[in-house]
Amino acid sequence: MDALDRLRAFCLALPETTERLSHGEPVWFVRGKKAFVMFADHHHDDRLAFWCAAPAGAQEALVGSDPERFFRPPYVGHRGWAGVYLDVPEVGWDEVAELVADAYRQVAPRSLIARLP
Repeated sequence: MDALDRLRAFCLALPETTERLSHGEPVWFVRGKKAFVMFADHHHDDRLAFWCAAPAGAQEALVGSDPERFFRPPYVGHRGWAGVYLDVPEVGWDEVAELVADAYRQVAPRSLIARLP
């Protein structure tokens, strides 16, 4: 599986999630309305990454802990979203799954969050 396939599997495993293209890139939405993860296939630079909604303070913590893996994405970074590079030697797919689930929790209604394991 490539990075997009793995990311897609994490996103679509969450309740009432849909995928559609936005600005030429796959984006995942809760109930077709609120985006929580955006794929970035060299969209604004020469890196493969994704952008995700993040809890308050998480963006700063992630970027501060490992700026080689995390960044403040354009357009949504000012809203606290985090960027995660997928072209690093050790991606850490368990951590990616956690970040995707956290992003989902930021935008999903409580009734859907309650359905998460």
